[in-house]
Amino acid sequence: MEKRDEQQLAGSSSSVMCQLVSPEGDHLGAALYLPQNVGPPQLQEIVNHLLHNEDKLPYAFYIGDEELSVQLGAYMQQKNANVEVTLRIVYQPQAVFRIRPVNRCSATIAGHTEAVLSVSFSPDGRCLASGSGDTTVRFWDLNTQTPLFTCKGHKNWVLCIAWSPDGNHLVSGSKSGELILWDPKTGKQLGTPLTGHRKWITSVSWEPVHLQAPCRRFVSASKDGDARIWDITTRKCVIALTGHTNSVTCVKWGGDGLIYTGSEDCSIKVWETSQGKLVKTLQGHGHWVNSLALSTEYVLRTGAYDHTGKTYSTADEMKEAALARYKKMRGNAPERLVSGSDDFTMFLWEPTISKQPKARMTGHQKLVNHVYFSPDGQWLASASFDKSVKLWNGITGKFVAAFRGHVADVYQISWSADSRLLLSGSKDSTLKVASGGKDRVLKLWMN
Repeated sequence: MEKRDEQQLAGSSSSVMCQLVSPEGDHLGAALYLPQNVGPPQLQEIVNHLLHNEDKLPYAFYIGDEELSVQLGAYMQQKNANVEVTLRIVYQPQAVFRIRPVNRCSATIAGHTEAVLSVSFSPDGRCLASGSGDTTVRFWDLNTQTPLFTCKGHKNWVLCIAWSPDGNHLVSGSKSGELILWDPKTGKQLGTPLTGHRKWITSVSWEPVHLQAPCRRFVSASKDGDARIWDITTRKCVIALTGHTNSVTCVKWGGDGLIYTGSEDCSIKVWETSQGKLVKTLQGHGHWVNSLALSTEYVLRTGAYDHTGKTYSTADEMKEAALARYKKMRGNAPERLVSGSDDFTMFLWEPTISKQPKARMTGHQKLVNHVYFSPDGQWLASASFDKSVKLWNGITGKFVAAFRGHVADVYQISWSADSRLLLSGSKDSTLKVASGGKDRVLKLWMN
């Protein structure tokens, strides 16, 4: 934008005083007088200019919790707003790529002989792994939609699986409490099963690759009330995180090097990972903690890999790229944690700053089974047994919208990589995709 354009904007007779604000609340320069015919396209140009972006980036704009989709004049008229009051407009970066909306089942990949209990895409998105009640782990080629390897080794149901962020390993946890490490390139089991847990595995999370490359440590949570940190090089449990008085339902390894565990003892514990010392306990829930999610979870899971498909020749190169992605995603704000509970509520935390919750989110009428941040960290979704999915502001915890349409318990949710589509899966045997406020019902294919 040229200087004369700015002068023309400022000198317009019918203008609106606007203050552009980042998602974190920082002002982008001084307030501007903008003509009433300015809309999102012109605002994108202004923001890119003020941020000195060499490559023009897409942005969405919000006034309050409502996205601005019309010109400023039309918005002011719709809301009967006072033109003498400065309009606070929050700009939010959008993904430079766009995921195509789903409208059909592209493939049914048969193979497992019992229920599929866990699925996970590889960090680079080129491979899919699944764990099943038939006691096997399977790797699938997404290009040909055919099976790569069938991995046998477990003696009981495979309840959870997790890829290392560098893509070199997959770990699976079973109902018998054992963990097995697999090589995704060959499908071979790496060593003997890792044993130590006395009951079944509930959750697994790897140390982020920007903290350690190549990846060599992961943490597992169990029904036995413990979490354990394992070293895949020594093939031993190096630290046992003990302190919960009931089952540990979920575990997350954060980008700042802390581990978070949620439990049926109604608490969340924060641990440092060099000696396994308890840093703090987050309390507030009145019933079981069912689910935890981190605002940085997407970049932690995918590490150095992004939509460009770039590959890395060395571990140091990968670590450097992963660190850059993490820093860019987190910005100047602290890593945020959200917890969902059987008490029908959710808490938004900033654990590195305070052990008091930033926000308490209420509205669900039954237990909250799953919570998940969007990849850009701006939104937060929750799935509940009250048959609804709710959308929240991922920074403030403020309620935004409710998605209804399922006729039974909603089990899980997932975001598209561009943060524009939200998927929910329900006991009613349907998946629903929310996009732009519209719901589409999809068939859930059963093998």
